[in-house]
Amino acid sequence: MKTVADCSNIIIPDNNDTIARWVCKGLGENTNWLYNYQTFGVMRKGKIVAGLIFHDIRVGQDVWWTIYSIDPRWCCRRIIKDFMYLAFQILKCRRINLLVNPDNKSALNFVTRLGFKIEGYLRQFRDNGSDCCILGLLKSENKYL
Repeated sequence: MKTVADCSNIIIPDNNDTIARWVCKGLGENTNWLYNYQTFGVMRKGKIVAGLIFHDIRVGQDVWWTIYSIDPRWCCRRIIKDFMYLAFQILKCRRINLLVNPDNKSALNFVTRLGFKIEGYLRQFRDNGSDCCILGLLKSENKYL
């Protein structure tokens, strides 16, 4: 994927797991759950402000996203369109999946505005015993391509 400039942000591939480790550290996780993954960073003014891990990739079927950011300005229509293009056109996935803690209202609001739909709850799923919402976005529901 080419580096894409937009809203003064650029997408960069993570070639040495630096961004994957940064995302996991920010989420309070280790990296031992990652397999079959590719991570991308979003840079703003030369600083990493967000990372998106495409993981558990099943080409032609689905992919899981894990997103972490330290700046709400990381995201704009062009950045989302590029990530959707990668999932739905390059990987040929039918759906994108993600997990969000139900008490993280800003994250839930963000992903539902992108078109993700809550499909269920995983009770006491996290290592600390907290619940998770499972969300999905079908290719046919995608409004960015």
